[in-house]
Amino acid sequence: MNHLGKSNSKKEKQQPKNTSKMPHIYVILFIFGVIATISTYLIPAGEFKRIKGPEGREMVDADSFHYITSTPVGIVDFISIIPKGLIEAGEIVFFTLIIGGMFMVLRRTGIIEIGVDKLARRFLNHSIFIIPVLTAVFATIATLIGTAELSLVYIPVIIPLIIALGYDSITATAIALCGTVVGFTVGVLNPINTGLAQKLSGLPVFSGISLRIIIFIVVLFVTIIFIMRYAKKVQSNPTLSSVYQEDTEKRQLYKNITKQNPIIATKRQKIGIAVVLLFFIILVYGVTTQGWFMVEMSGLFIFMGIIVGLITGLNTKEICEAFNDGFKDVLMGAIIVGLARSIVVVLENGKIMDTIVHGLGSVIDGTTPTVAVVGMYAVQVAINFIISSGSGQALVTMPIMAPLADMLGVTRQTAVLAFQLGDGFTHIFYPTSGYFMAALAIGGVSYTKWIRFFFPLFIIWAIISIISLVIAQLIGWS
Repeated sequence: MNHLGKSNSKKEKQQPKNTSKMPHIYVILFIFGVIATISTYLIPAGEFKRIKGPEGREMVDADSFHYITSTPVGIVDFISIIPKGLIEAGEIVFFTLIIGGMFMVLRRTGIIEIGVDKLARRFLNHSIFIIPVLTAVFATIATLIGTAELSLVYIPVIIPLIIALGYDSITATAIALCGTVVGFTVGVLNPINTGLAQKLSGLPVFSGISLRIIIFIVVLFVTIIFIMRYAKKVQSNPTLSSVYQEDTEKRQLYKNITKQNPIIATKRQKIGIAVVLLFFIILVYGVTTQGWFMVEMSGLFIFMGIIVGLITGLNTKEICEAFNDGFKDVLMGAIIVGLARSIVVVLENGKIMDTIVHGLGSVIDGTTPTVAVVGMYAVQVAINFIISSGSGQALVTMPIMAPLADMLGVTRQTAVLAFQLGDGFTHIFYPTSGYFMAALAIGGVSYTKWIRFFFPLFIIWAIISIISLVIAQLIGWS
């Protein structure tokens, strides 16, 4: 115990030294904002004409790009980009806050602890299998309905379970984020990226499904192995966890769950659990059939917290205080979302986003088909930094990439796949991805520590993506 205490003490002393080497995420995003602002003075302003596309969505006319009078971002505009970013990202900001508040209410009711206790006991002797089970479930849901943002719902639910089984917050966050992004990216039947991109490219919706299923299985298998290797390392020696210090309180709360007597739910808690399940059924119905997104989901979660809190015996004051405590836990993540959005605000106000998209598309013009398809992938990876929405990126890039693919001898199906793989995986890599930064905040994982953990997997995904695209082009996939 003394040796462990000395080791922990030593780590605590070293912590400030390590953090001083890497700027705070606020600083990193502010620097990106400064670079974006300077770019509005260096890059010519330009724009595409917008036309009505499928289902009335706005899309660009690929042949309409033209330069316009420059409107560089001035001092007054620059000092207001962060508030504007917070306003434009309001849906994600408030969704993040409400998720935090709602789950704190559920935690106060004891429902979370009951669920964790039962799952922890079931997987106690084979705890490592919880990783492939949960990752595969999350990936399958995302590849069918295309809502990667559901990771924001999954993370607070599974963190207590993963901690109780001897792992850490990065493991829990990776299961949710990596699982959902794999499903979303490959998009076997994802209407948000695959369906929309194929529609914009003049392809039958969800055609070419066989190759996507193969890619989905390969990427999911590699992802599960990667997470399991890290999790085993943490379980065998918890001090090797990248978030060992940050998880101290969570370990105290959850790690001894299975050593205690099983938690028996009261009658009111059982009713509360049934109501929570009912709300989640309503959530799935709304997302899949009614087009619900963050605003509707936020409203549903507010009522879930209130109703379940009252049913299980909390009074109104306790519910309100639980919401407040939950808001505090995820406040930094909510602010980060606004900071990330402010970079896009600069590019849009400076009228250089279309210029950047047009320039990147021109880079691959005139290359061989095999080189071109890799170039398309690289272009989509780059564009996702400034257009972090899958559907938004499809609407901007596919009207350009589809006819360009014809000229370069690339099949349109392969061009769509280049969009999917270039867009999707970067959603949990770039700090400009709002839901991703919110998810890290909910998971209690800093951006820099996530990147240290995730970067090797991201490189593996990139290699698989390039190989998949080359194969698709060589076999004439259409």
